[in-house]
Amino acid sequence: MRLFSLPSGLVPPVYPTGRAVALLVVLAPLGLLLAALAPQGWALAPAAGGVVLLLALLDGLLAGPVRVERVDVPGDAEVGQDLVLGAAVEAGPRARDVQALLALDARLAPGGRVALTSIGESVGKSIAGGPSWQGRASVRPVRRGPAMVEALWLRWTGPLGLGHRQAVQRLDEPVHVWPDIAPVRSPALQMFLRDAAFGLIARRIRGEGTEFEALADYEPGMDRRRIDWRSSARHGRLFAKEFETERNNQIVFAFDCGQAMSEPIAGLARLDRAMTAALTTAWVALKAFDRVAVFGFAARPLALSPFVGAPRDFAQLQRSAAALDYHMQEPNFTFAMATLATRLQRRSLIVVFSDFTDPTGAQIMVESLGRLLERHRVLFVVMADADLAGFAHAPPRDLDTMARAVTAQALLRQRALVLQQLRQMGVNVVEAPHERIGTALLDAYLAIKREGSLG
Repeated sequence: MRLFSLPSGLVPPVYPTGRAVALLVVLAPLGLLLAALAPQGWALAPAAGGVVLLLALLDGLLAGPVRVERVDVPGDAEVGQDLVLGAAVEAGPRARDVQALLALDARLAPGGRVALTSIGESVGKSIAGGPSWQGRASVRPVRRGPAMVEALWLRWTGPLGLGHRQAVQRLDEPVHVWPDIAPVRSPALQMFLRDAAFGLIARRIRGEGTEFEALADYEPGMDRRRIDWRSSARHGRLFAKEFETERNNQIVFAFDCGQAMSEPIAGLARLDRAMTAALTTAWVALKAFDRVAVFGFAARPLALSPFVGAPRDFAQLQRSAAALDYHMQEPNFTFAMATLATRLQRRSLIVVFSDFTDPTGAQIMVESLGRLLERHRVLFVVMADADLAGFAHAPPRDLDTMARAVTAQALLRQRALVLQQLRQMGVNVVEAPHERIGTALLDAYLAIKREGSLG
């Protein structure tokens, strides 16, 4: 938030309003009719038009100047989440119908502009010298990265509504759009972390896990598969095995930043929805004492962030993900996966977010992921294509609809074959609609962790 004022000495010009123009339009045919009926009175029509213009000028002068008291522009926002912008204006007592519009980056709002809706006191009723008009607008950023709120446009009329003034205030206020981490703050996830069997106390955690820790008396409600029958028979009462939760695993979230992942799904890029799911799972992984990094690639590898191992470093992970920009090239899986494999010194869980339509590119992707399986655990995440499914199941109304349906069904079959091939190779595949991809990924991570196959 900053305080602004219009430059001293600047007198915004006066323009006729729509009401004044309407009066002139009405006077024109009346002047022609008067000239036809009484030629000697032809001068009355131009005189009436001049009076209207003079009144519009006087009305604009009576509107007086305005002063921008405050412009509210938050410096940070999250993609897909509401961002509230506002302004407060001190106007003269005779000013009416104040309107404000913000010119901003298209990342923040389609079309690059948004009108402010009045929320304050009526113009001319300033309270204790405060702003006499306040406006607010809510926008929803559709792309990550640096954006700018460039200018504030103001328009206000005089008491007659015949003349208005217009002024512009340069702002150049930066807004950085980050990945959406709203699920991390959700009460459901916080409750899950509170009740989970890991991550909340710094000691050897017994209960669910894979590494044998000790024996304890069996209690009703325990999983019967944990009963140690030999010890139970030897001591004459039931004993259950306790395990230590597996920790300190390496997890790499690898993002395909190419053309397919940059395309929107339900208004947001697939890449942004993938980042939300990945960061949610990363938060849980950090709570479980695992180490997390992010990796991006397109036509070439982009960056592999340092591994972080504590929840306090989550912001660093978010910044690393936010630095991965959109690219309009096809991804080079062979180059990217080979580069990633050379940088990992120990067995890791590699979570790959991607999409595919080209059969050749899909086959190259399968081969590249297969090479990773020789040393690492691989989890492939893809969002179900609702549009493609809609085309495939659309009623055959005409030839064009039938052609789209046949093509969509062929693409869906090809997609299913590729995913089945990955599963047969040993890759864990997560496919879900975009609104459930985060939950599905978290479930897959916890299932792999329970298996104890990462260490």
